[in-house]
Formats: sequence, structure tokens, C-alpha cells
Amino acid sequence: MITLVTGPSRSGKSEWAEKLALSSSLPVVYIATAQNYPTDPEWQARIAKHRQRRPSHWQVLEVPLELPSTLLALPSPSLVLIDSLGTWVANLLENSLWQQYQEAFLTALPNSPSHIVIVAEEVGWGLVSPYPLGRLFCDRMGTLVQEISKIADRVTLVVAGYALDLSQLGQRL
Repeated sequence: MITLVTGPSRSGKSEWAEKLALSSSLPVVYIATAQNYPTDPEWQARIAKHRQRRPSHWQVLEVPLELPSTLLALPSPSLVLIDSLGTWVANLLENSLWQQYQEAFLTALPNSPSHIVIVAEEVGWGLVSPYPLGRLFCDRMGTLVQEISKIADRVTLVVAGYALDLSQLGQRL
């Protein structure tokens, strides 16, 4: 079972994904994709907020790069919550092996023995970035989210604190 939870920044995506994980009867493995930047107090505050919301009995793995191999190595049955896909893409933004990472991730998802909930940022709801790296990030995220939605069992859009089940309301392209 693959669930994609997508939406803009600060929309409530992580909270919705955490709610889904809490409602599961499976043990939860929380995969944090953020890299730790100790000299950035604002980033540290964001990480601390996520840590405070997580139940202490969840297993937490910090996986900034090797997401595909981690997914395949996890015990079954479990619910894996990946937070977030955008951070993972950003970690690999200047990596020349991006295509291989993306393909490995898309292959690992349906082959993982776990139920997976993925938090992914929706990008490009505003202006096109005037910077090449910003455009590259938007292109990679947009493509990856669409590819995941093709194999996901459920796709949820979270906007302004409301979760909309796109699997029920929308039609796939």
C-alpha cells in the first residue's frame, strides 16, 4: 500500500501523514530525510517541531540519501512514513546520479514489504523560479510526484489544513 500526501509548504501534510500512521495498527518507521545543519537555528527549530510531534515508540531513521535501499531493507509488516520527498530531492539536487536514485526509488516503492506514506511538497504553484537550480528542483519534484501518483494506492492533497482524497475526487491523466 502506497499513500502519497502532497501539498504546499505549511499546509499540514506532515500532520496528516502522522495521523495516518497513528491510525495504523502496524509498527511505524519514520524516515527523516532532512540533513542536520547545526549552525542554522531556524532549521533546527523545524526539526525539533517534527520530533516533538512524533510518538516515542516510533522507530526513527535519518536517511538523507539512500532512501531506495533503506525501503527494501525494512522489516515487514510496518508502516513507513517518509518525511519529506522534497528534502530528499534537495539533498540530491546537485548529484549527477539523480536519474539512478529516482529510478531506484520508483522501483523500491512497489517492491517494499511495508505500507508506505510519503510526504511530498507540491511545487510550481507560483512563479517559475528565475534561478536554474530552483527550476531544476521544481522539474524534478513535479516529475517524481507524478510518477509516484501513478503507482500510489491513494493520493491526498493537503491545503490550508484540509485533506482532500484525490484518488476519489480526481481522475488520473
